[in-house]
Amino acid sequence: MSAISFAALEGLALGASLIIAIGAQNAYVLRQGLRRQHVFAVASICFLIDCALIALGAGGFASLLRSVPSLPDIAAWGGAVFLAGYSLRALHAALRPGSLADAEKANAAKGLRAAVLTALALSLLNPHVYLDTVILLGGIAARYGGETRIAFALGAMAASGLWFYGLGYGARRLAPFFESPKAWRLLDGFVGCVMAVLAASLVIGQLS
Repeated sequence: MSAISFAALEGLALGASLIIAIGAQNAYVLRQGLRRQHVFAVASICFLIDCALIALGAGGFASLLRSVPSLPDIAAWGGAVFLAGYSLRALHAALRPGSLADAEKANAAKGLRAAVLTALALSLLNPHVYLDTVILLGGIAARYGGETRIAFALGAMAASGLWFYGLGYGARRLAPFFESPKAWRLLDGFVGCVMAVLAASLVIGQLS
């Protein structure tokens, strides 16, 4: 196996291990996939932002990010506020569950703009995204040089694309299960709890 192929496979594996973990982006993409609402746009936003951040990390932006001490704090507090608000929204929805048919009827009422803004906020206001892509993947990419570094970054980007599009469109296979309001209650409750835990972890991290 050539050095370039090895670097690409390592980037793919490490990128997948970081992206697949339960998080705000994944929960939202899953929900949009189940609702069949703006799936391509939401998955594309998450994917393209990941690509941009991975490219920045591989290009050496991690060192610049460390030189601005206040930036992580601003992102952490902003992300905590947004995630807490989204958590309350999801938990409120869990108290008044609908069904898949109800969700599809609501598609016309919730436009592309709202879905895009939510995806952007969940992607850009979550400091964990920067930690995974810019700092961790960028730091590992720094071990490589030239074409092998590019191959590593492309491998990590490929993992992001496979995951977000697969999650968004693969969620439709779960559609029969979500004909039941009880299933939507469980999903919204799960999403709300995930968001609350993430928000709390950010606040605790800032206060500790």
